[in-house]
Amino acid sequence: MAKNDNNLMDKIVSLCKRRGFVFPGSEIYGGLANSWDFGHLGNELFNNLGTLWWKKFVQERDDMVGMRGAVIMSPKVWKASGHLQSFTDPLVECRICHERFRADKEEEIIAHAQSHSAKESIWTEPKSFNLMFKTFIGTTEDAQAVAYLRPELAQGMFVDFKNILETSRKKLPFGIAQIGKAFRNEITTGNFLFRTKEFTIAELEYFVRPGEEDKAFAQWADFMESFLVNDLGFKKDNIRRYEHPKESLAHYSKGTIDFEYKFPWGWGELMGLASRTDFDLKSHEKMSGQNLKYKDTETGKEFWPYVVEPTVGLERLMLASLLEAYSEVEPRSGEEETVHEKEVVLRLPKSLAPIKAAVLPLSKKEELAKPAQEIFTELRKYFMCQYDETASIGKRYRRQDEIGTIHCVTFDFDSLTDQRVTVRDRDTMRQERVLIGELADYLKNKLA
Repeated sequence: MAKNDNNLMDKIVSLCKRRGFVFPGSEIYGGLANSWDFGHLGNELFNNLGTLWWKKFVQERDDMVGMRGAVIMSPKVWKASGHLQSFTDPLVECRICHERFRADKEEEIIAHAQSHSAKESIWTEPKSFNLMFKTFIGTTEDAQAVAYLRPELAQGMFVDFKNILETSRKKLPFGIAQIGKAFRNEITTGNFLFRTKEFTIAELEYFVRPGEEDKAFAQWADFMESFLVNDLGFKKDNIRRYEHPKESLAHYSKGTIDFEYKFPWGWGELMGLASRTDFDLKSHEKMSGQNLKYKDTETGKEFWPYVVEPTVGLERLMLASLLEAYSEVEPRSGEEETVHEKEVVLRLPKSLAPIKAAVLPLSKKEELAKPAQEIFTELRKYFMCQYDETASIGKRYRRQDEIGTIHCVTFDFDSLTDQRVTVRDRDTMRQERVLIGELADYLKNKLA
């Protein structure tokens, strides 16, 4: 499926709603703009993405540890990090309809003005708009009780740097990783899961000696690209690196690159890599009065480590994974002769597919359904499975292809005598008769 297909996003949104990947948030009350709930399949896909990221970025490395930080932190954290002063977007308001936009989104500004047939400026003067969600701790809503929902995960790792350093006994270079919710009161949202106000970040802070940050930056850049291509199966043509010019860098960064994905509407940020210098630890030490330096055990010298930060929004990565996996093929020969429209096949990698195997008795008859259910009960001890006995076998195959199921296991009348089932591969369409007693090991092997 070509990525410039203008209908591709509509097809993805429809598939997600129809098959239980993603639903509009608060739908029974008319919905809430850019709020999304994950259904049973979306939850599995999302969890699989997080698990794979953790496996590759943390579990398989000996220089990484994990943590889980609080969503609400001391307001002093955000003052030290610069978020209270600098985490803003320029906001303008339409004088006609009072809708608000980011002033730096020129295409949206022009399109909106044209929708009002405006010949003169309809915009207010730009104002700075802080993106953090404000809340209050305690029973009174005054300045003393103000707190914020975290807009990023990084600060939790900086604030706990010394605790983790001492308890993990790690030495430089090493990293701290976490996966968790973040919240940004974005002025401009949209494109389904691409930009939302509530999202999940997978992020790590990698601490190195001053002067070693450029080498670590290059190594992490290659590692991130390998993850996209080799682990998630993204086509290289759909990924590019974008280096931020110096004038657009965040206040803490000496260099930032984005890994962009070719979405149907154009290139958009998928993963980011920033070289944060020693800004954060130095700022938190100044604000807190606590010593956050690293002590070299050999020389006894103390210094603030420099930091390299790989980060990704998992909802955005999930959207890109769905787009990358979506394909339409001609009807599978012999499976459903009455179907003439193209069939949707979601070619998700084995590690991401929500359902690894579907057990399908050839008919609802008890003599087939009962042993098929027993097979289902056994297989789901090892991986996520589905059982489906409704409609023709061809339609059931199509349903499983559409949600990305890797293998379909069919129990037919021959199975009653030869104690074998037919295992069908989603991508190759190859069918193989496998002994029921060896089925679990066979599938575990195939899915490894």
